[in-house]
Amino acid sequence: MLESLYIKDYALIDELEVQFSSGFSIITGETGAGKSILVGALKLILGERAQTDSIRSGARKAIVEGVFDVSDMTEICALLDEGNFDNDTKLILRREISKGKSRAFINDSPASVQQLRAMGLELVDLHGQHEHQSLLRTEKHVQLVDKFGGLEGIRNTYLVSRAKVSELYRIRTELKRKEEELRQQRQVFEFQIQEIDSIDPRISEEDSLNSERRILENAERLFTATASLFDELYEAEDSVQDHLVRIRNELQDLARIDETFDPLQKEISAAQIAVAESAKVLQGYNSQVEFNPDRLEEIRERLIALDRLKMRYGGTLEAVLELRAEIGDKYTVAVDYEGTLARLDEEIGQALEELSDVAIRQSLKRQEVAGRIEASILLELEELGMPDAKFEVRFERDADPDGWISDEEDESPNRFKAQAFGVDNIGFFISTNTGEGVRPLARVASGGEVSRIMLALKSILAKSDRLPILIFDEIDAGISGRLAQRVGEKLNALGRYHQILAITHLPQVASLADTHYKVEKSVDNDRTSTSIRCLDTAERTDEIASLISGDQITEAARANAQVLIDLRPASTSD
Repeated sequence: MLESLYIKDYALIDELEVQFSSGFSIITGETGAGKSILVGALKLILGERAQTDSIRSGARKAIVEGVFDVSDMTEICALLDEGNFDNDTKLILRREISKGKSRAFINDSPASVQQLRAMGLELVDLHGQHEHQSLLRTEKHVQLVDKFGGLEGIRNTYLVSRAKVSELYRIRTELKRKEEELRQQRQVFEFQIQEIDSIDPRISEEDSLNSERRILENAERLFTATASLFDELYEAEDSVQDHLVRIRNELQDLARIDETFDPLQKEISAAQIAVAESAKVLQGYNSQVEFNPDRLEEIRERLIALDRLKMRYGGTLEAVLELRAEIGDKYTVAVDYEGTLARLDEEIGQALEELSDVAIRQSLKRQEVAGRIEASILLELEELGMPDAKFEVRFERDADPDGWISDEEDESPNRFKAQAFGVDNIGFFISTNTGEGVRPLARVASGGEVSRIMLALKSILAKSDRLPILIFDEIDAGISGRLAQRVGEKLNALGRYHQILAITHLPQVASLADTHYKVEKSVDNDRTSTSIRCLDTAERTDEIASLISGDQITEAARANAQVLIDLRPASTSD
């Protein structure tokens, strides 16, 4: 939701900051007070084009900053991560306009206007100017139908299936591109495979070979040294073992006289045992020393062969084996190119059948949902003063001879293009007057009629529409009485699912808001300024009374205003 809006030196605004509430908020004010200025300022931080003549007279630059709560908004989080902006529950969008240039910021980091606009499209629907009306963008109609019907599951299945087909075609294109290259490299691959396989390298083989080589190269020294060490420790006269036995015996005699020597004799006994065990190990090693010049030469030749492979194919045995696997696959394809291509085409055919199946099932479900949408919209439009309206959800498919989707039930032999979200192009069509044919929603008349159509659509799509902020500028143009009451009731109901900001001149609409703001214009030191403030209970009653009776507020008007306010249903903000 929009938490606050700060504006400085923009048009008639000197400086103001307004805190907004959740639910349904209304903005009123005399004609020319500056309500449209607020909307214009908000559009700036949503990525609209900046005009330097909007800078307040005498000021150096204009500043507009909005703070939004974007908790749990995954689309905004993704955009922030993509742009390397600070990612938090708060989103700060700022625009600075000076003579000849404009600067944009997202979370206090420089940003492009395109990045602001991308954020705005995920945050706000601004009804009154087509640029921010998501329901007028035909590319959104498919997603709205899916959300209304709870069809996200089958849509995700379609996306996975479409991605699989796309990847298989990519592999096929790459295979065809490399056809001649593979054929030319077949002999090279064959030679490399034979060279590597003739040596048959194994991971970590070098470590064991080098260890064995060192032992064989030093067999003479190992034999002589272990024999000499065994002799000194155990076998020779006056060996270490003999010395330790003599010392141990002497300490045992001393320990019988004084127990102080008992620990020492035990330690010497342990040392004597350790020496005996060490000598046994040395004797065993000495008996197994191998003098094998043939094996040594075999190892040396093997290491030379491995070094040659490493030098030719990557520097390590791991790289050699990775290359072997890679060229092995390529060689298999080169040897059996036609077979590989045929098997890939068969896999593509199966994937296309799966894609067609899910796309057609998805289309049928959408058509069922579209019927419910049409009926619901007509009821809403009738309540909003358009009893003669017609509304249709139309489906079209793009025929494409190379398309990925086929429909067995379709009388034509055509194949169809696999769109981003299915086989369907979906458009909302409407007629508001008797005798007129339906036209695309984006081409209906502007003004209050468009806003009421949008309100009807939003009313039935409220729970499924993910945009959190809806702004209605002059939605009540050309209506009054009971119809105005219905508009206000629907805006109030929408406030349960979205933050609603609406500019109005009608007391029936204003009385149903959760929060009421007033825009005022004042003159100070021969300078005109626009300001906005949130009205308390008494001020709100007077403001609604002024909408009823004009500048002269009567007690009867106040009483009527209070009656209207008392009719407001309880909301989530109460």
